[in-house]
Amino acid sequence: MTSECDTLQRNFAIIGHKAPSSGDMSLNDLPGVSGRMDVIARAVNAALFLSHGIRKDSQIIIHLMGGNLGSRRVKFDGKLLSGVRPDERSISGHIKSVIKLRLPPIGIWSEVSSGIFHSGGDISTTIREWLKNEVDIKIFDIDGQKFMYKKSIKGNKIGFILSDDLPFNEEEYEKFEKFKKISVGPQWLQGHSCIAIAHHIIDSCIE
Repeated sequence: MTSECDTLQRNFAIIGHKAPSSGDMSLNDLPGVSGRMDVIARAVNAALFLSHGIRKDSQIIIHLMGGNLGSRRVKFDGKLLSGVRPDERSISGHIKSVIKLRLPPIGIWSEVSSGIFHSGGDISTTIREWLKNEVDIKIFDIDGQKFMYKKSIKGNKIGFILSDDLPFNEEEYEKFEKFKKISVGPQWLQGHSCIAIAHHIIDSCIE
């Protein structure tokens, strides 16, 4: 018998405030000149990869906000993904290839390779898409309510929004006003840890 947990589509969105949206970046300095791409890559790893496989029910959209040529979104879809190794350098290498491409229009997804897409837009664009697709949106925030699967999820699609090493700014918080803030502990955790804990809570739900 298929449980509600088994059919839940998990969506993650992380904002990379300094991560370059276009041009080039250094795989040898992911934390520095590459705008904390190490944080972004670890989030992708946590969202999608298991010890021996990929979560087919999970996808993550990274929002590259650095630079002055417009923001870019890159989506990794676990259902379609192939050819990506679960390490920071490999994941970042795929992102490096994407940001060399011409920026697509806002809201238009263009496939780059199996399971990797890119589009113009920012977190507002993603929120609009998620709402259209009836995704139940949650915001990771230390001051939020404790995340509990049974009491927190409506429908069969959930979306988590988190930040990189920087806190959400005032403008972003204004965009999140109508969404529930959730917490996975009393300490400020790194994004990939929040994702892993959210997966664990959902994976452990009992009918």
